[in-house]
Amino acid sequence: MPQVAPELLALQRLYHWEKTSPDRVALTQPMGSGAVQDFTWAQIGDQVRRMATYLQSQGWEPGSKVAILSKNCAWWMMSDLAIWMAGHVSVPLYPTLAPETVRQILTHSEAKACFIGKLDGWEGMKPGVPADMPCLAYALSPLDVIQSCEGWEAICGRHEPLQGEPVRGADELATLIYTSGTTGLPKGVMHSFGNFAWAIDSGVKRIPLSGDDRMLSYLPLAHVVERMLVEHGWLRTAMHVYFAESLDTFAADLQRARPTIFFSVPRLWVKFQQGIHQKLPPAKLHRLLGIPFIGGLVRRKVMKALGLDQCKFAAGGAAPMPPALLEWYAKLGLHINEGYGMTENLALSHITEPGKNQFGTVGPTYAGVQHRLDPDTGEVQMLSQALMQGYYKEPEKSREAFTEDGWLRTGDKGAIDKEGLLRITGRVKDLFKTGKGKYVAPAPIEDKLVMHEAVEACVVTGANLGQPIGIVMLSADAAARIKTDSAARTALEVSLIAHLKSVNATLDPHEQMQCIVVVTTAWTVDNDIITPTFKVKRNRIEELYARHYEAWEASGKKLLWDKG
Repeated sequence: MPQVAPELLALQRLYHWEKTSPDRVALTQPMGSGAVQDFTWAQIGDQVRRMATYLQSQGWEPGSKVAILSKNCAWWMMSDLAIWMAGHVSVPLYPTLAPETVRQILTHSEAKACFIGKLDGWEGMKPGVPADMPCLAYALSPLDVIQSCEGWEAICGRHEPLQGEPVRGADELATLIYTSGTTGLPKGVMHSFGNFAWAIDSGVKRIPLSGDDRMLSYLPLAHVVERMLVEHGWLRTAMHVYFAESLDTFAADLQRARPTIFFSVPRLWVKFQQGIHQKLPPAKLHRLLGIPFIGGLVRRKVMKALGLDQCKFAAGGAAPMPPALLEWYAKLGLHINEGYGMTENLALSHITEPGKNQFGTVGPTYAGVQHRLDPDTGEVQMLSQALMQGYYKEPEKSREAFTEDGWLRTGDKGAIDKEGLLRITGRVKDLFKTGKGKYVAPAPIEDKLVMHEAVEACVVTGANLGQPIGIVMLSADAAARIKTDSAARTALEVSLIAHLKSVNATLDPHEQMQCIVVVTTAWTVDNDIITPTFKVKRNRIEELYARHYEAWEASGKKLLWDKG
């Protein structure tokens, strides 16, 4: 069991802020049309206690599962706390899942009820919720949910706050986090209250979180990084959390929050970069940054336009951060720390150190974390007090996840340098052998391929081919530009071929790509090609495109178009 002080456990943190900072604004929730609603710690505690009273009144046995299906919002976090205070276990679901996955998780977890909140694609997800499942609505839930389900405000209005300070032990199960999974069905990762408390205690030794900080919560709270950094960072420090309203209002949401701590996935960091390049072409930006005094003004103007001029700590993770992207942001004065972790260890594994040039690595371990490499496969293995209790109802898979001496098998290949910095070189199972008998690790090549401004996502593949091939999906902007403009399409083809040549020049001969294939079918969560955290599912790529590989290779062309 993790060794943590009782006062660091999640519910105890709520009680602490209720007593010491009742009037302090803790959450800011957009309500539409520019309006916001602030919640103080006293208001949060009151609503959580009232909802906990309601949940206890249902008569479920202690430790029952209660699901949360919603985009990030104040009620999401209050629901989590209420579930815990009532003695139960929370089961968050990504707000972008296919209905089959929604049903699989709700059924597998044996959820007694489901909070259904703000969702963009509710009509598509609705068939996944069993007709007999009790559902609870938030103020911003879809209209039919509000009309047919019990509402948060109504429930709080007719129940008295739960009294006292109910506690949950460090070894008690707090949540099931279902992995987004690049292969197979999602697995329910079991984490205890002690896991969370130990992980955030170690995390704040590296990430400078304090009560003076502000964060914008926009990546799914169902994902382990947002859950740790935002929810548990908030409970630990009482920082001010703002929520994003929608994709259309994201720029305004950032401006409202002016976050001092900001985390994003590589795909979104690339989008920010592309947005800057649309206003300031790369060559002009580079020239301006090199001019004394003017360069400083440009840096401040760009950061203010992004809403990141107050950011003191920026981080990226959930997928590899291309070193070239990190270097580009560093020239703008924003040093992005790259983190590494997984659901099974609460994302508490490695992160680069602020102020140090550790590009190309994910840095050293967090305090209290150990790492090693399997001598035969090069797999990264790690040990800490934040390791999962196992996969829910999956004893065999739980055993397979650990070595005989209790270290977590990450599935990632890596290298550790003399300073203890870890470099991820790919997935153990993603390695493929070309027809020439040479092994290729696709991830480092993909990091370079995705840096073309028109590329949204990519995969490098080619088992048993003479050379690897790169499959790329264009960004929405690039796809729109070439749809009716033949000149723009020709220019893009020339640019992509030049990019292929420049990437290949950095690779060993057996790694060099034969060609780039541009796909015209978007890769989305809905068609099950990417996960909710924007990772491409390699098995789906193989299912969809493998039958074309030999023909693409035989064409002899450097660039091809797949018509879908």
